[in-house]
Formats: sequence, structure tokens, C-alpha cells
Amino acid sequence: MLSRREIRRWLCGVVICAALLPGAAGVGAPQVLAEPDKPSTGSSDGPSPAEPTTVPPARPAIERIEPISDRWLRVFVKSPAMSRTVEVQVLLPREQDRSRPTVYMLDGRSANPDSNNWTELGHADRFFEDKNVNVVLTVGGPASFYTDWQQPDPVLGTNKWETFLTRELPPLIDARFQGNGRNAIMGVSMGAEAAMMLTVRQPALYTAVAAHSGCFSMGTDVGQAQARTVVATYRGQPDNMFGKQDDPEWLAHDVIVHAEALRGKAVYLSVGSGLPGKYDVPGNPELASTVGFGGPLEAGTNACTRRLTERLVKLGIPVTANFRPTGTHSWPYWADELAVSWPTIAGALGTS
Repeated sequence: MLSRREIRRWLCGVVICAALLPGAAGVGAPQVLAEPDKPSTGSSDGPSPAEPTTVPPARPAIERIEPISDRWLRVFVKSPAMSRTVEVQVLLPREQDRSRPTVYMLDGRSANPDSNNWTELGHADRFFEDKNVNVVLTVGGPASFYTDWQQPDPVLGTNKWETFLTRELPPLIDARFQGNGRNAIMGVSMGAEAAMMLTVRQPALYTAVAAHSGCFSMGTDVGQAQARTVVATYRGQPDNMFGKQDDPEWLAHDVIVHAEALRGKAVYLSVGSGLPGKYDVPGNPELASTVGFGGPLEAGTNACTRRLTERLVKLGIPVTANFRPTGTHSWPYWADELAVSWPTIAGALGTS
């Protein structure tokens, strides 16, 4: 007979699966809180991860660079951790005559193998053109949570994203593209949780973090059920990420539990209410999925974001939180958040 806790986990998984499987993935002024005590584009056959090289690279190195435009580059990095060459994309500023900070941008659950939705749907290439920062965009990594998995997955491949993104990649980016050592990280949905996880686990690396429409409690029954469901939607084996349900690694990646590590960082959180908003109208390419599932998904991430915000306020850690009164789990809202969140991020990075 199942225990009450096992039944709860199963029910959570069923509810989340119902929202995720069919296709999920006006902005108010954000509120600054500082007082203490107060779309899937994967094929039906699932992703095709890059095959590992026969012999893993001996050390991280930039293998080659291919231009998309004069300031938008495909950068191929030999990664010992990932046992293969990994593509990232880099956006350079219009003016490149001085050193500058770097913003890392993580994709959502779909994480296409040759692009990043921050440029495809969020128009980050246009937004950052006049900003004095380098922008590094992940490519691929669907349902990976951009973390270090315990085991390679038969479908999702080798995932050692935390090591790649926090240890191997930053020195290469700074050396090749005039980085000054100051970094911020942003993410949406799955990438929002990943951005916060990386920040609490590697606090010395990041000055600022922005997370849009994410959940942040891997160590709880509901949080683990959510993460397991995301992995399962891409035919991955959830145990390959952090082990069995009682493995301590789930709790080790729980942002709310380890929220103290965010002290001293600029933290920006945003989420909609789940109610239809200005973009939930004909003409939104994600309308079909947001009508049935984007609303409930955003309502769920709204609750997640409130829990993290309350935790930070209780700890006396300043957080800028934008709880939009309407809006679904949809890219047009996240594209707007680039401009709304930028003053918080730019101020921490020391760039205008």
C-alpha cells in the first residue's frame, strides 16, 4: 500500500503532467521588497542529444566561432564535463571598445538544439544591442534544469551543465570577449529555477539573477514532482538527475532552503497571475497552448514565486518582485520582462 507521502507525490505528478504534456512551457511596475519579516517545440520522438566524442576533451577550450551576424556568434566549446563540444551563442554590444560584464541566459523546457528562445521569441538580440554587456545564451539542454546530473541519460545524454556553465565557460568568455568578471544570470520557466539554483550553489560567480515564472523548491514533494514531470515529458529518467526520491541531492538544489546564499545579490522575480492578459489574444503564436494550459501553469508558478519572495523578505534579503495582475505562461510576457528587469540587473553589474 502506498504511503500518504507517496500518494501526494503521485497526485502532484498527475496534475503537473496534465498541464505540461500537451504543450506548455500589461506589465505592472515591480515592487521592491527589502524589509525583514514581512512553448514546446521538441518533436514527438523527443530530443536528439549530441553524441559524446570518443575521447572527452582534456581541457575546456573554444574550438571555433561561426558568425550569425556581425555581433551574434555561434561559439563551440570543448567541454570535458559534457564529454563533447557544446554550442553557446554570444551577443556582443554595438560598442566593443572596453571590457564589460556578462549576462548568461537560460532557456525553458523545450531548449531547441540550434537556438535559444530568448532570441527567437524574446528578441534579446535587439534588446541588448545598445547595452554594454556580453550575452551568453545556452543552446540545447531540454528538460535538463541546466544542472549536473548524477548519471548520463539514454535519451537526454550527458548533462553536466552546472560545471560547464559555472567553471568551464566563464573564463573562456571573459578571455575571448573582454569580460570583466562580473556576471548575471536570467532564466524563464525551467530556466528560472535553474538560474536560481546556479546562483545559490555558486554565489561567488553571480552579482545578479532574474527568474521569470519559475518554481524554486526541489526538496519538497510538489517541487520534486514538478521537476520529475518536466524530465519525463522529454522521455528522460528523473532518477538520473538527482537520484531516488529520498536522495539528499534534491534538497541540496532547493533554492528556498538555501535562500541565504542570495544575500548580497540583486534578485529580480516576475510572474503573471494566470488570468488572460494583453497577449492572450489571436495573433499570439502560443495562444493555443496558453488558453488551456498556460493559465494554470502560470498560476502555479505564481504560488512558487510568492513562496520564494516571502522567504527572502523574512530573511531580510532585498528582492524586486513583479507580480503581474494578468498574464499566462507565454513568451510575449517574458520578452517584456527584459526591459522591466534590466534596471535591477544593470545596476548590480555597474553598467548603464
